Amino acid sequence: MRALTCNEFGPAKNLVLKDQEELEPGDGEVLIDVKAAGVNFPDILTIEGNYQFKPIPPFVPGGEVSGVVSKIGRGVTTRAIGDEVFATLQIGGFAEQVVVSEYSTFLKGSLSFEQAAGFAITYGTSYYALKQRAEFKRGESVLVLGAAGGVGIACIQIAKAMGAKIIAAASTEAKLDFACEAGADLRVNYSTENLKDTVKEITKGKGADIIYDPVGGDLAEQAFRAVAWDGRFLVIGFASGSIPRMPLNLALLKGASLVGVFWGSWAGRDPAASQNNFRELVEMVDQEKFSPLVTEVYPLDEFFEAFECISQRRARGKVVLSMG
Repeated sequence: MRALTCNEFGPAKNLVLKDQEELEPGDGEVLIDVKAAGVNFPDILTIEGNYQFKPIPPFVPGGEVSGVVSKIGRGVTTRAIGDEVFATLQIGGFAEQVVVSEYSTFLKGSLSFEQAAGFAITYGTSYYALKQRAEFKRGESVLVLGAAGGVGIACIQIAKAMGAKIIAAASTEAKLDFACEAGADLRVNYSTENLKDTVKEITKGKGADIIYDPVGGDLAEQAFRAVAWDGRFLVIGFASGSIPRMPLNLALLKGASLVGVFWGSWAGRDPAASQNNFRELVEMVDQEKFSPLVTEVYPLDEFFEAFECISQRRARGKVVLSMG
């Protein structure tokens, strides 16, 4: 089988496609013939050696896949050969085969393989953020930064299905058009408008109940200054590359909460709740409450272009590698 290998930490262009031995599942594990794999910003950080999880090279990056279960290990009870699934893993996803715990797999329902490959991390993160961390209440407003990116679009679609009023914030009108097509109600172009002032204006002075921030950098403080009383600021990530230093007096003055969202760690600590979240998400898709947007699909051989799309923040929606 072919696998995309990181021999040493560095830029994505240094990755190498290699032939590797076929895999075998162990006890409680399943072998998946991979159809597609999702590409995410943390993959770039992992390859560069800048992520909190640092595998020892050589390793195969990639944290989410979709495909067909082709073998099952001893003791597996929840999966069968032929099941069409998506799965999460720490590393190993950019390959034609993966071995994972049966409890890290989820039946894909009506999702296509391309949709399913990009579903786990972005939609898992966004639903956990809104449901468990923000304790979202129907009718609340959600300000989404980086609204046209993978996690931004996932948040918009899920929040819309849950009954939110959504404010999309992005750097261009084209990105905002895309976010509004995905379900956003209001928009802020933070390249041409003051984020805090505009959010305050369009919410008639109240501010946003929930702020969803996968961007970080200078925008974070502006956004937090536009949070409503008793609001929740969700710390998703730092796609801008800069970790903000937030003035904590803002939390006091707003009666607001800064809430960390580390979906992967939570899912590992509470796999039963994670499985339930994904059952609910797939049910939303099956009921046509939303359809996951995959805007960029690259063959495995064009992996560098896929990484460039993410690193240059050109992606609108989800970026996926296809195994062909």
